[in-house]
Amino acid sequence: MLQDIVDNVPKALHTVLLSADGIPRGASDGMDRRAVETISAAMSGMQSLSRAAAKFAGMEPEATWEQTIIEFSHGWVFLIGAGQGAYLAAAAEPDVDMGAISFRMHRLVARLGTNLTTPPRVKADAWAEQADRARERAGGGAGAGIAIADLDAAFGDVRGARNAVLLRSDGLPRGATTSMSRDLVDTISAAMQGLHAYSRATSRFAGVQDARWRQTVIEFSHGWVFLVPAGGGSLLAAAAEPETDIAKFATQLHEDVVPRLSTHLAASKEASRR
Repeated sequence: MLQDIVDNVPKALHTVLLSADGIPRGASDGMDRRAVETISAAMSGMQSLSRAAAKFAGMEPEATWEQTIIEFSHGWVFLIGAGQGAYLAAAAEPDVDMGAISFRMHRLVARLGTNLTTPPRVKADAWAEQADRARERAGGGAGAGIAIADLDAAFGDVRGARNAVLLRSDGLPRGATTSMSRDLVDTISAAMQGLHAYSRATSRFAGVQDARWRQTVIEFSHGWVFLVPAGGGSLLAAAAEPETDIAKFATQLHEDVVPRLSTHLAASKEASRR
């Protein structure tokens, strides 16, 4: 059943079925056991952190996580739910038909039904605790770097944008849009740092070890979350409304917002040296 996606979707590479706590339940042909175990562990962390980012996209109480997509220079990784406590991951080449692989993945989940589900044991609460520790290390301050008003200005003309957080290379927040509380900023910063680490760990699953990571996108029923590199080891996390044209949103992040922030950060760094 897992091999069906690889056999019937051109450019699809691998599929793995895993439990919420990272135990592999099966994989398509051609993957050795160690690789399957590594990917299962990374995908387990990825789904937990994805769910932890739900409030970043909006405060709707009935919001649900739909999928997480990781883009590399050489391909894609997709992650969706496969029943209570089970998840399906797939990897594909850069020019895969996104609609075709999504259709096959959801059809496979329907075929699996509840036969392979496992009660979840991974909890996102640990990342809220990590955020508290990060806040203590930072002394409760926002840290040096970009001012909140500048981040608001950078997103002022981005259609569909809700929230944004700029992270330092160590995962601590440099700033956030003024619509966010400090507690939410700290929690999201910790989750985004973990998402970045797990995203990079999945590069081999998509075909090449240590390939360039481009972005991680999380879809919720009530909105979207994007995580992209922002230069100098920094990360930019941005949330968008559910009706947003995500292709245009991503283009604006990469081609407009990130260069603008990079210029500001470089100027701030130069000024601090004087």
